[in-house]
Amino acid sequence: MLETVHLYHTNDLHSHFENWPSIVQFLKTKKTYHAEQQEQMILLDIGDHADRFHPITEATKGKANVHLLNHLQYDAVTIGNNEGITFSHDDLDMLYEDAQFPVILSNLYTELGERPKWVVPYHILTLHNGTKIALLGVTVFYEKFYELLGWKVKDPFQSLTETIQQVKDQVDIIVLMSHLGISDDEIIANEFPDIDVIIGGHTHHVLPEGKEINQTLIAGAGKYGRYIGHISLTIDTEEKKIITHKATVYPMDHEKEVCEETIQWLQQTSLESDQILSEVVGTSRENLSLDWFQDSTFPELLVQAIKEWCDGEVAMVNSGIILAPLQKGPVTKKDLHRICPHPINPCKVFLKGDVLKEVIVQSRDEKMEQLKLKGLGFRGKVMGRMVFDGIDVRMKVLQDGKEHVTDIFINGEQIQADRIYAVATIDMFTLGPLYPEIGHAEKKIFYMPELLRDLLAWKLGKKSTKL
Repeated sequence: MLETVHLYHTNDLHSHFENWPSIVQFLKTKKTYHAEQQEQMILLDIGDHADRFHPITEATKGKANVHLLNHLQYDAVTIGNNEGITFSHDDLDMLYEDAQFPVILSNLYTELGERPKWVVPYHILTLHNGTKIALLGVTVFYEKFYELLGWKVKDPFQSLTETIQQVKDQVDIIVLMSHLGISDDEIIANEFPDIDVIIGGHTHHVLPEGKEINQTLIAGAGKYGRYIGHISLTIDTEEKKIITHKATVYPMDHEKEVCEETIQWLQQTSLESDQILSEVVGTSRENLSLDWFQDSTFPELLVQAIKEWCDGEVAMVNSGIILAPLQKGPVTKKDLHRICPHPINPCKVFLKGDVLKEVIVQSRDEKMEQLKLKGLGFRGKVMGRMVFDGIDVRMKVLQDGKEHVTDIFINGEQIQADRIYAVATIDMFTLGPLYPEIGHAEKKIFYMPELLRDLLAWKLGKKSTKL
């Protein structure tokens, strides 16, 4: 006898709640339909549901996201890097205390090597026909960042090897919730034949019909709730094995049916979040201006704060990290969240003078300043001009009609090619292809869990001790 089980999945919502009322209505309708057809439905989230760029997530420390998952009766979730390394240790430790679903994550541990109380390495579902499905979960291996927050994250491939050995003789089907990215998902499909289905996130890939590698189905549903993923598994109930599998995605942008109850809840929670974020954290003694491509006072204040916080010889940050100017007077958490919503931390990198010079020249390239960046924690629109503290960049218009860097001075002295400089900056520059020279630096110091807006609050509050 053949039966079909339906897996629906979301991933990388990043607190983009604009589509959530449509998602809720869509999934409720699907639940009703499958119940009428006497088919089982499993609902999963693959991580990065919570993103502190949104005021609701910021104010509730992610608890509102968990409420939304509870409301839809998710069967299980795993976590992404936005849950794992943008919340403080205590906030993550309490994030899921009201969760009505298992958080499946086999590669996260406490500093003592124990699993957090809110985590299970796998979860076994028994279908009505007796078929047993193991749900596994792993998240991206950002070892250093987790360590700074008081966690230990294990290599996900090693963790999978151990977990599969634990479950494979207990179950008929293995489904992996992977917040590793499509490249790792493809490697897993090749190296772990016991896994039947991989539902992925992190790299925001959309696989409209899934992808099959060695009889393993890989699925992914993009980002921001623009799609809902759906996997149908046709199972031989006697042999308890998958006969066919099929993946698809449903676009949510143009769904006409919405859940009015969810809309009202989000509106009410938004008002409550505004109240929470109305706390005054400092005072601006002057109007702080913003120009992404010319000198302005607000980015200059931020780069000063980064230099002081990280105790750098010099500092650098792109103007586009600030999204709006700041008026003179009291400054609230809401103001700073609106102006600097990114889950980005300060850091210090140690660069030789010739490498630092290359970075500075690259930063002053017009294409870099005009770059419309997405990802790496950046929640703004454009990179903007690099702003420095302790670095004086001299530029001149040459025959090609463009400005070029002609001289660089470090704290009043000509830059020295072989000298090592301690450069305070932002972790975004260490993570990706923007500035490979920074990413390849041997020595880096990250400052967590403070985000850039925490540094602005500290600077504007004129606090003598760190937060």
